[in-house]
Amino acid sequence: MKRFLKKLSDCGDKSFIPLLALAAAGSTVVFTGNETSSRTSVSVSVPQPLKDTLTLHWTYMKDKLLRPAFLSWDPSQLCIVPLSFARTGLDPPENVKKEGSGEDGDDEKQHKCCNCFGRDTIANAAAAVGPAVVNISVSRGFHGLSAGKSIGSGTIIDADGTILTCAHVVDFQGLSISSKGKVDVTLQDGRVFEGTVVNADLHSDIAIVKIKSKTPLPTAKLGTSNMLRPGDWVVAMGCPLSLQNTITAGIVSCVDRKSSDLGLGGMRREYLQTDCAINAGNSGGPLVNVDGEVIGVNIMKVLAADGLGFAVPIDSVTKIIDHFKKRGRVIRPWLGLKMLDLNDMVVAQLQERDPSFPKVNKGVLVSMVTPGSPADRAGFHPSDVVVEFDGKPVGSIKEIIDIMGENLGKQLTAVVKRANNATATLTVIPEEANPVM
Repeated sequence: MKRFLKKLSDCGDKSFIPLLALAAAGSTVVFTGNETSSRTSVSVSVPQPLKDTLTLHWTYMKDKLLRPAFLSWDPSQLCIVPLSFARTGLDPPENVKKEGSGEDGDDEKQHKCCNCFGRDTIANAAAAVGPAVVNISVSRGFHGLSAGKSIGSGTIIDADGTILTCAHVVDFQGLSISSKGKVDVTLQDGRVFEGTVVNADLHSDIAIVKIKSKTPLPTAKLGTSNMLRPGDWVVAMGCPLSLQNTITAGIVSCVDRKSSDLGLGGMRREYLQTDCAINAGNSGGPLVNVDGEVIGVNIMKVLAADGLGFAVPIDSVTKIIDHFKKRGRVIRPWLGLKMLDLNDMVVAQLQERDPSFPKVNKGVLVSMVTPGSPADRAGFHPSDVVVEFDGKPVGSIKEIIDIMGENLGKQLTAVVKRANNATATLTVIPEEANPVM
């Protein structure tokens, strides 16, 4: 028996290697035939424990190896794929024949994981929006003297030639536009148009430019910014330092960076903070998600630091555009209050400092009341805690702003808590805010 096995091994017949393994494991291997015969019959007697082990192993390997492999961040879709695997004399299951066969439905299965981040994710997002990103050049002058040109970026958001950009790109305070509202717009494909500044809102730093074209214009799709989370990948596009068709990638660092955190006075504003490389000339360019949708407008960066760029969320921009369409300007109700959001930690500190501080779980603290403002006339006092506004409980400044909406001249009722847990009901009538506030 040993001589015969050795002879088979010396012949290099790889098909007998499993039999050699079985023989080594103590199984009975019987060969019939002779050395001159072209056929050899083999019968193998395998012990039951070994047979059960081989059966279970094949079942496990079959389930693992025949599953399509995807490059995914989803652990449930990860599988072990061998370098090579072959079977002879067995027909593949029906589902294996269909997968990867080129039949209808293959593409849908391969793209089923829509949240996968691959090597082409950033490139695809940039390619989707890139043709709609434009370079905006504005001639500057002061008292008839030329002050050169200002370079910025913009995004075509409508086939009629509507371009979204920043107000400071097309209208600097202290410098007049020598071209009287006319700007030069250069597309990615090299076409140059004369654009007209239609609307500009200095408070939000958002502006609309229009161009006319006899040929179709590329457009970018507007997404939503309320679903963004810190850590989401984004792409900044534009013309930094006049270098057209430039993209940089990074992540969202903060989704609601307040203007007060940046030392900016005036009315409350919120920005998206990213670590994308933003430089002069990026202003007005789009901030894009991995789906190729515009989710913000790049507006500024911190000069003394790298990786601190800021953009206006597209949800805020959409509201501004609606105001432009309805009234030609943005309407903002104003109360004359400086407020602070409360949470359990802040409330505990204030109660520890002043035992008479009202017992509240949430609310909005009034830190200052502007003299002569609607809030001053309504009877608001510093240290009041607004717990209800227009019949709805509130816990943040944003909720109060959303409730006010565009209600100018409409009486709104506010319930406030005061020292020693006293309650007062006040009636306030919002006025339109001054845009330069």
